[in-house]
Amino acid sequence: MTEHTYDLDNPTIQTLLNRRSIRAFADEAIPADVIDTLESAAQHAASSQYLNDWSAIRITDPAIAAKLAEIGRQPYIAQAPLLYVFVLDEHRNALIAKAKGVDIDSDEFTLNGSYRFTQAQNDAVLALHAMETAAYSLGLGCVILGSLLNDVDALIDLLHLPKYTYPVLGLAMGVPAQEPKLKPRMPKSVQFFENAYPEISDDVLSKIADFDADVHQYYDLRNTDRPVDAFSDQIAKNSTANMDERKVQPAASRQGFRLDR
Repeated sequence: MTEHTYDLDNPTIQTLLNRRSIRAFADEAIPADVIDTLESAAQHAASSQYLNDWSAIRITDPAIAAKLAEIGRQPYIAQAPLLYVFVLDEHRNALIAKAKGVDIDSDEFTLNGSYRFTQAQNDAVLALHAMETAAYSLGLGCVILGSLLNDVDALIDLLHLPKYTYPVLGLAMGVPAQEPKLKPRMPKSVQFFENAYPEISDDVLSKIADFDADVHQYYDLRNTDRPVDAFSDQIAKNSTANMDERKVQPAASRQGFRLDR
């Protein structure tokens, strides 16, 4: 039997290893066949229990794109030639279940529980990542938009999201108009473990210190006049950030989800 060989420098690997966020795009429309291919790539991502419990909304209305940029506090969102908002979606499955005789207003209905909420969220992220990777493979640039969750209630209203849906992430794409450097990645030894999670040790913290130095030498194109804060400083700052505007429970309850079960 012939031993399998591995091409570790194949285009897929290179696409993934060279991934970087692009926040400036050329004023160039994305062809319809490219859009169709990107959407097909997203549909071929893994789906928990084959429930297909995600959807994506393509934004073509400049007014809506401008509002998204306002919510995200990032002007480039409105300038992206191709813009999507991915949502976890049990609304469609609720309609199907109701047509099959399920009382979706009773405790019998469980697609609105915490497990399906998290699994549908995972499915949406997997689909988005598949679309993003496909876009990079075609020479496009992308940026994932967690900033759209700055105001979930406003986002729900803007996109008319029905009951049993919840926004997950946005994805902006286009022909790149910038070439940012690759961000440093932390040592594998502090992120990949074997069989169990190790005890935090001085050795791990010393490796993070080395990583801090690498990160501090990186210059982000969003702020080119100074180096990026060290990774540990970013963690310390975010560990005490006010997260009131990003609480999940209130908006999720409004959308019909019961995260207590």
